Amino acid sequence: MTVRPVFEVPWERKGVLKPGLPILPHGVERHPVPGGGSRAVPIYAGDEVIVLDREGLQPGELVIFGPDRRSDAAMLGAKGQGRPTATIETLANGSRSGAQVLKALAAVGFNIEAGDAVPVFAEGSRPGDQVAFTAESDGLLICAAPGGPMDAHAQNAPTELILYIRRADPKLAKDNLTAPDPLADPLLDQNIQPGHAHAYEVKKGEYIQILDVKGRECSDFQAFSLRALDKGLEREIDPTTTRSLMGSLYPAPGIFSKYWSVDHEPLVEIVQDTCGRHDTFGLACTARYYEDLGYPGHVNCSDNMNIELGHHGIRPRGGWPAINFFFNTMLDDTNALGMDEPWSRPGDFVLLRALSDLVCVSSACPCDVDPANGWEPTDIQLRTYKAGEDFQRSIGYRKSAEADVEDTKKTGFHDSFAAHTRDFVEYNGYWLPNSFPNVGTIGEYWAVREKAAVMDLSPLRKFEVTGPDAEELLQLCLTRNIKKLAVGQVSYTAMCYEHGGMIDDGTVYRLGEMNFRWIGGNDTGGLWLRQQAQERGLNAWVRSSTDQMHNIAVQGRLSREILSQIFWTPPKQPTIDELGWFRLTIARVGDFSGTSVVISRTGYSGELGYEIFCHPRDAKEIFDRVWEVGAPMGMQPLGLAALDMMRIEAGLIFAGSEFDDTTDPWEAGIGFTVPLKSKNDDFIGRAALEERKAHPHRKLVGLEIEGGLVPSPGDCIRLGKAQVGEVTSAMKSPLLGRVIALGRVSVAHSEVGTALEVGQLDGQQKRLKAMVTSFPHFDPTKARVKGEYADG
Repeated sequence: MTVRPVFEVPWERKGVLKPGLPILPHGVERHPVPGGGSRAVPIYAGDEVIVLDREGLQPGELVIFGPDRRSDAAMLGAKGQGRPTATIETLANGSRSGAQVLKALAAVGFNIEAGDAVPVFAEGSRPGDQVAFTAESDGLLICAAPGGPMDAHAQNAPTELILYIRRADPKLAKDNLTAPDPLADPLLDQNIQPGHAHAYEVKKGEYIQILDVKGRECSDFQAFSLRALDKGLEREIDPTTTRSLMGSLYPAPGIFSKYWSVDHEPLVEIVQDTCGRHDTFGLACTARYYEDLGYPGHVNCSDNMNIELGHHGIRPRGGWPAINFFFNTMLDDTNALGMDEPWSRPGDFVLLRALSDLVCVSSACPCDVDPANGWEPTDIQLRTYKAGEDFQRSIGYRKSAEADVEDTKKTGFHDSFAAHTRDFVEYNGYWLPNSFPNVGTIGEYWAVREKAAVMDLSPLRKFEVTGPDAEELLQLCLTRNIKKLAVGQVSYTAMCYEHGGMIDDGTVYRLGEMNFRWIGGNDTGGLWLRQQAQERGLNAWVRSSTDQMHNIAVQGRLSREILSQIFWTPPKQPTIDELGWFRLTIARVGDFSGTSVVISRTGYSGELGYEIFCHPRDAKEIFDRVWEVGAPMGMQPLGLAALDMMRIEAGLIFAGSEFDDTTDPWEAGIGFTVPLKSKNDDFIGRAALEERKAHPHRKLVGLEIEGGLVPSPGDCIRLGKAQVGEVTSAMKSPLLGRVIALGRVSVAHSEVGTALEVGQLDGQQKRLKAMVTSFPHFDPTKARVKGEYADG
């Protein structure tokens, strides 16, 4: 949950709220300025300029140039401080935003060295603080959010500023519901109004962007092989063939990205997708659909496509199978097809690459009689780009329903792992290795159990929690007793809502008396901490540092031996050999002048292990040193598939599997993180958790499954005809040689030794015999994670 900036409010009508469709006042523009980045925006006399610090403690700098190429802070009604050093350094740091600003300056011949700087938030700021100026002349405004790379032991991550412009003449405001700028110089830039379609040719290697301008609008797409058309054959995208060859209903950027014809010719692939929800098995809307609803003669996409494709000699059809981009369809439990409003927001798009010479057709759906277009059809922007453009694969990610969409990112360690695999999957906005084919998932697993492995955990969300009330804030929001946490100690804990449901689990690092780092699995935890600090008036700051702090984990019995050969620690910090379980140390590569890192003795494998945190710029150096020492000792790279096996064996929980916001820590199997007796202070959710502990309904248990079949998460657990629980995670354990699972069951049937059954098919027709066991199934005394290995 987030506190919204003052200008934006959720779309609302008659009790229906849509936080994903924020509304700005008429005449107001919004321009995010990334931490360590900048923006350039045209300004007109009388415009109001507002700068908002979203997270706090982020300095900013403004520079304005007039039409005469002169810079004078007085044009903002401010007193300048001369040369804009912070802006100059920000523009020179190689960021994408800086490159765009430099391009804008060069286009009009402005010299940034001659700028007159106006600093903002130089004395520190609270989250949500704003400063305002009024432009006294036309000009070009540059806003910078300066900040350099954050050292692993520091907590000064650069964060985002928001620049708002309230236009004196609202007619000059950039409409927030117009198509955003093209991704590159377009070959074709065509607006398609609702109730129309457009056919076009695309050569192999060129790109197609289909953009939902105002949000909640469906666009049907079909593509024909031009090579086949030249032979008199109509070979278009076939949904059945595509689903069969891809093994997926909804192709997405990555491995499962292609669309195929019935001749198994790949026609297009998805490169970028900011929406993530589409339909690929329905027809484009047809005349019959509207006739059956009582709307004879209603304009429809299939007829529009027939008209456009007829110019290319393609025969008409009563209904066109199509990729229905942004169309939100679903199947219920009886396999009945339904629909709802699209998930797409203003500006959402899909970027395709042609895999052959094509004839394509795109539509803007006219449907106004059901939710398919949010009851209000709008326009689609169609663009094509030349082959050879550098468009990286991306699946849009949002930190919250209200947040701006972000591209899928590569971690600082990405290229190091990419030298060993091409199997990457999107995870929480980052590309992470899933497996390493030369080793194999089972080989990766055994490397951890017998020697060591290295994995990328950079997408874990990091938030710097600082200030005089930082301890009070964490004591309020976390279930553990933070007052007992010593400097240099790490604690695993839960974070809950008032009703006792979990927001996240994670670790809190104490770096100093008033300095903490929260590391969790999602952004919601950090946003919740910031909201509580603001609402309760606490003198604490919560700033995101995920992009400044990437980490690998080295896990396995040889991990200590590997790292002790690489890292030096000062006398006031424990060495790798001395580092205790759930403790951290500040170390350097080689000696006192080496690259700085933070190392904690933590992990997610059930083995002795460590996590190494560094700035992304240092990731390659860190990986290379670890690999140089570890590889000769048998260390292997590790992917998500093997990691999931190990964490299930070790009884370690995962968000979306063992818990969600309806699950309390006891139901998630981590009741030990809620010390109700020894933590006397109140905390969020305490009352509900006390009641839930006194009257438990469900419990996480271990299961052993007979028969060798591995259940799927969500499979029901039954006692006779009655469902008493569900499987949360399951695997076939290589070490134990049997199928094991974690499941949440009624406390009445949670005793070890209870015979149950896992239901499949309809839950009744097929049963897998199961027995409740204690968990973790592997190393229940945690001897191995403590570094205690039996001989052999």
